[in-house]
Amino acid sequence: MSRPAAAAAAALLVILAAAGGAAAKTTIEPCSSADSCAALLGYSLYADMKVSEVAALFGADPAALLAANALDFASPGAANRILPAGLLLRVPTRCACADGVRKSVSVRYAARPADTLATVADVVFAGLASADQIRSANGLAEADPDALLDAGQILVVPFPCVCLNSTDNNLPAVYLSYVVRVGDTVQSIAATHATTVTDLSNVNAMGSPVVAPGDILAVPLSACASTFPNFASDYGLLVANGTYALTAGNCVECSCGPGDLK
Repeated sequence: MSRPAAAAAAALLVILAAAGGAAAKTTIEPCSSADSCAALLGYSLYADMKVSEVAALFGADPAALLAANALDFASPGAANRILPAGLLLRVPTRCACADGVRKSVSVRYAARPADTLATVADVVFAGLASADQIRSANGLAEADPDALLDAGQILVVPFPCVCLNSTDNNLPAVYLSYVVRVGDTVQSIAATHATTVTDLSNVNAMGSPVVAPGDILAVPLSACASTFPNFASDYGLLVANGTYALTAGNCVECSCGPGDLK
C-alpha cells in the first residue's frame, strides 16, 4: 500500500504508560503545518450520561455529537437523552498540528471529589488520554497518578488523532481514535468499522495484527467529500460513512452512506 503520510506516521510510535503499568501504543503523526482536519474520538461511556453531559465533557456541540452517531438530533429535548454506560460514541473533534505532531483540540476538565489523574484518564475519559499525558500537559511532573486531586482543579486533557491527508488508499477518509477494549481483536475492530486487517495494520505500523486493551488505533472510516467551492466556510468538509454533519449554523444536514458514498 502506498501512503506516504501513513508511512511517516508509522515511523513514530510512542509507548505510553497506562493503568497498572501496562504499555499502551498509539500512532503519532508528525506534521509541520498549521492545517487541521475533522477527526473522531471513540469514547466508551463510563456511566449512564445525558448527551449534553458527554458534549460538555469534550467541549462539543450536542447536536453535532448526535449527528456523528446517526442519532436523532432534531427531536425536542434530544440533548437530554440518556445514553447507556458502555456505549461507544464517535465524538467529533478537530485534529491540528501542535509541537510537530497531530493533536486533537484539548479540553479542560474540573476535577471532582475522589478524582485522581489515573481515574480521570482511565475512567472519565476511557483511556483516550493517559495519566502521564495529563500530568505532562499540566506541568505536574512530581504528581502521583493515584493521589487525590483538589476538587475544582482545572486540568488540560489532550487527545490523540491523525489526519493522514484525510485519505485512505487515495479515497476520502475520516480517522477515528479507537481505544482497544477487552475482547477486541484486530479482526473484530476491522469488521465493526468496515475496513480490513491489512489496512489497520498498515495505518498503525503494526508488525503483527495483535492488540492489547488500552492500545489506541487510528481507524480509517470511509467518507463522503463535499463539493463546496474553496471560498465557502465548509470547503473540504468530509462526512464519515454512516453519519451526518451539521453546517451553516446547524441549518444544513450533510449525510454519508451507509450504502452510497456521495
